[in-house]
Amino acid sequence: MNQLIGKLFSYLLPIIVFLVVIVVFSRYFLGIGRADLQEVVLYLHAIVFLGCAGWALTEDEHVRVDILYKNSSHKYQKWVNIFGLICFVIPVVVIIGWYSIDFVAMSWTLKEASTEPGGLPTVYLHKTLIILFPIVLTLATLSKLFKLWK
Repeated sequence: MNQLIGKLFSYLLPIIVFLVVIVVFSRYFLGIGRADLQEVVLYLHAIVFLGCAGWALTEDEHVRVDILYKNSSHKYQKWVNIFGLICFVIPVVVIIGWYSIDFVAMSWTLKEASTEPGGLPTVYLHKTLIILFPIVLTLATLSKLFKLWK
């Protein structure tokens, strides 16, 4: 599931590059600022980051300090991974998930819009995607723990 979600959101990367080229061209060659496109790029980048986090975790592509881990036995690596998932990832997922609910709800209540002139009027929709992060990380963590426990 995480691989499917991650690959789906990774296809947004060429769109981000294309939009950045348009923003740069319009600003520096045409003298036209595009706050709306800049915000679309910002939110697409957030979607990629939030949506691909679980995929990165399941594929072991996340940041890890490998000084003691890399040359250790498979059994040691397994227990380090289990410890890290339970003691670090799960608490972070719970905290982000818990606080994002109120954060997103407040944004919806206010129908939050961009403060930038010409910005997007639907910031509250974009902030809803914050909830994606704890969901994909929870799925990835459960998947990793299941594989490690077997």
